[in-house]
Amino acid sequence: MNEEGKWKLKEVLEWVYCIVIAVVLALLVRYFIGTPTVVQQPSMYPTLKQGQRLILNRTIRTAKKMPKRGDIVTFEAPSRAYLSAVEADLDNPVAIYDYHLNNIFSKFRYYVLEIGKTSYIKRVIGLPGEHVKIEHGNVYINGTQLEEPYLQPTVETDSLDGYFTDIVVPDNCLFVMGDNRSQSTDSRRFGCIPLEKIESTVWIRFWPFNLFGKVD
Repeated sequence: MNEEGKWKLKEVLEWVYCIVIAVVLALLVRYFIGTPTVVQQPSMYPTLKQGQRLILNRTIRTAKKMPKRGDIVTFEAPSRAYLSAVEADLDNPVAIYDYHLNNIFSKFRYYVLEIGKTSYIKRVIGLPGEHVKIEHGNVYINGTQLEEPYLQPTVETDSLDGYFTDIVVPDNCLFVMGDNRSQSTDSRRFGCIPLEKIESTVWIRFWPFNLFGKVD
């Protein structure tokens, strides 16, 4: 290979290195720090509406930090969106995750690239060790009615045919529900979410522009 050919090959390789580094950095930022997303479902209406664009803060996963009550979080969808009366273990009310990823490549594809992966977005209602009870259209935490100013005035909370409506939240788990209670598949139906399955908290809404800002 002549000098000109070597120079061109070196230039191509430099571009390849730059692209690879850029992709790796983008994946690291997306997984550990933050990433944009689009609201797909109506379960958090009116707080979040379909089509709105959000920035997710993923440092909570990096630090393995427990979210606070009222935080809006995203998490890996359970394998089973609904557990029957026979399947629901009220002594251990934890959502079922039985995905089988056999090698590092399938895990990278699923967890990092998020190909074939479904995530839910809900609000944190119950924290570890708390007694969550749903009755008379309201939520009670350790016997005290939970004030929920983010709900529309006419909204009532019922079981939604779920069986996890009078439970103690297990250690390192969260009880979550959508603000649009009648159209939200959540902990009432599939149980509590392990902390290790929490992916992020919702940070900023950047679209539409007139609603730009922090999401509560």
